Amino acid sequence: MALRADGNADWWRGAVIYQVYPRSFQDTNGDGLGDLKGITQRLPYIASLGVDAIWLSPFFKSPMADMGYDVSDYCDVDPIFGTLADFDELMAAAHGLGIRVIIDQVISHTSDVHPWFVESRSSRTNPKADWYVWADPKPDGTAPNNWLSIFGGPGWEWDGVRRQYYQHNFLTSQPDLNFHSKDVQDALLATVKFWLDRGVDGFRLDTVNYYFCDKLLRDNPPHEPDASDGGLDAPDSNPYGMQNHLYDKTQPENIGFLQRFRALLDRYEGRATVGEVGDGARSLKTVAAYTSGGDKLHMCYTFDLLGPDFTAAHIRNCVDAFQKAVVDGWVCWAFSNHDVNRHVSRFAKTEEEQPVVAKLAISVLAALRGSICLYQGEELGLPEAELAFEDLRDPYGIRFWPAFKGRDGCRTPMPWEAAKAHAGFTTAEKSWLPVPYEQAALAVDAQDGLEGSVLSHYRQTLAFRKSRPVLMDGSMSFIDTNQDLLAFTRTKGSETLLFVFNLTRLPAEFRLPVGMSLGGVVPMPGFEAATAAGSIKLKALDAICVDVRG
Repeated sequence: MALRADGNADWWRGAVIYQVYPRSFQDTNGDGLGDLKGITQRLPYIASLGVDAIWLSPFFKSPMADMGYDVSDYCDVDPIFGTLADFDELMAAAHGLGIRVIIDQVISHTSDVHPWFVESRSSRTNPKADWYVWADPKPDGTAPNNWLSIFGGPGWEWDGVRRQYYQHNFLTSQPDLNFHSKDVQDALLATVKFWLDRGVDGFRLDTVNYYFCDKLLRDNPPHEPDASDGGLDAPDSNPYGMQNHLYDKTQPENIGFLQRFRALLDRYEGRATVGEVGDGARSLKTVAAYTSGGDKLHMCYTFDLLGPDFTAAHIRNCVDAFQKAVVDGWVCWAFSNHDVNRHVSRFAKTEEEQPVVAKLAISVLAALRGSICLYQGEELGLPEAELAFEDLRDPYGIRFWPAFKGRDGCRTPMPWEAAKAHAGFTTAEKSWLPVPYEQAALAVDAQDGLEGSVLSHYRQTLAFRKSRPVLMDGSMSFIDTNQDLLAFTRTKGSETLLFVFNLTRLPAEFRLPVGMSLGGVVPMPGFEAATAAGSIKLKALDAICVDVRG
């Protein structure tokens, strides 16, 4: 296709990826649910942001027990989203606008109504009997081991026909595939090839370190809070975090499968992968293993920046740790996605501060070394929605309410037109999730073309990033300061840019290290920090970019 004719196989390196949650983006048929035609309709808006690619959350056939992350057919579109013809139309329109398309591959598990599982559970001797993780009960009838489900309760479900348990890391209706079977790997890679042949530009691999479990099904040990090899991948209200997950995920055999996956992709021009790694304190070690050597994943993201901390020390620690652990791999940074509270609500201390924090956060993200992923609506500065229990659709939130409210608060529909019902998302009487007033007030039409709006700032900041090759793949070095300032240089060839971010609520002064001299201020959208001889003065929640020498 013309989009890939430029020969830039490394287009993903430094790319800006925009995540679309199809169910909440744009409804075109009035059923209260977003669809593929809605995404196609809004592609010019996405292109206007200046992004390089879109990542589509799952749109495959599914009973929707986990909003499409329970797939019943990997090679077809669920009717609520449209048809394969609608997908092809979306692909052509995206490529026509210079936007690449990444789709969400959920292959660690299927739905329990997937034909593979229906056959597998029918007997212990059928051709697909070993396609899922089946195990006999203990002599007392209890589960084979102590593994837990992230969504609550044991990680095993009893099946009366086979008189065995099957493993599930998530819902009981999401049985885990047995990747120790080459037939399973072959079948999954065939579904990947189906989409490659259809022209997709890459894959976001859901729970990429969950593919294999321990063949011996050994018990996980308890999690020791101070242990460097453990870590929480769940809220404190969830007992999943009380185990050190040594045996139910991140097994060494995964490397071989990722090499098979990459070998398939390498038969096509310019395709890329981004893996989701949730592995507690081991995450960076896992990312290093999965992205090194040029024969596995192109890049990964972790949950490091998806927490509550928006401080210089935290961001530096995360980036420093990645650069030390991952020598020849690549990272994709993000502050928000469909699984976590929206970051302006996590980072801002007051409602009035939210647009300021939204602008500062994208400016930080755009200056980091790596690719970046944006989540629909963050470019509007959307806060987390507060929903009533009766409005929830997320099984995770329903299970742990009220200690954990789930993920629906970040999945509410995209607000397009402030004065319209449901902010222009749907013409239906009721939307699948409500659009809160405070989100509708931040709709696209209320910010479009408005100087100083969060939307305008995003467009200007992404254009600034794209105009500076040093920000695509230049090296990055932190500078020590005696204050809570985030300071680093980006260098490529003869150009070195110094970035200083004041993430605090107090004015600050940054003094240049010995041997470094200021050049000119590089206009960074939205900020006007002042320079003096050998120092930079920043207001609260302020930033600057300057050319430096030495």
